[in-house]
Amino acid sequence: VQLQASGGGLVQAGGSLRLSCAASGRTFSLYGMGWFRQAPGKERDFVGAINWSGDNSYYADSVKGRFTISRDNAKNTVYLQMNSLKPEDTAVYYCAARQYSLSYLYTGAHEYDYWGQGTQVTVSS
Repeated sequence: VQLQASGGGLVQAGGSLRLSCAASGRTFSLYGMGWFRQAPGKERDFVGAINWSGDNSYYADSVKGRFTISRDNAKNTVYLQMNSLKPEDTAVYYCAARQYSLSYLYTGAHEYDYWGQGTQVTVSS
């Protein structure tokens, strides 16, 4: 599967952005999806994950209550709605897919099979 992330940009603190991740392939609905982010000089960190059906999700503590993951299997797309953005949210955001995940949620980058190219999110103070 190929993943294409989009929707990043420059936003003021307190603002919102919605990232999209479009996937190729006919079996998108079988993949668990995750979002990660990487700031300059730092490791790639888990942001959130959603299961294949979209009825279960999990978030890093740093974004809980502000970010929401959703998916539209008919459109082969997963979304990351980001509200109340903070300067520390500035990073390149990556979407990732894991095949045969059933309803499990995965938080480790090494647990994902496919990655998108990343989209830059910059939050100004």
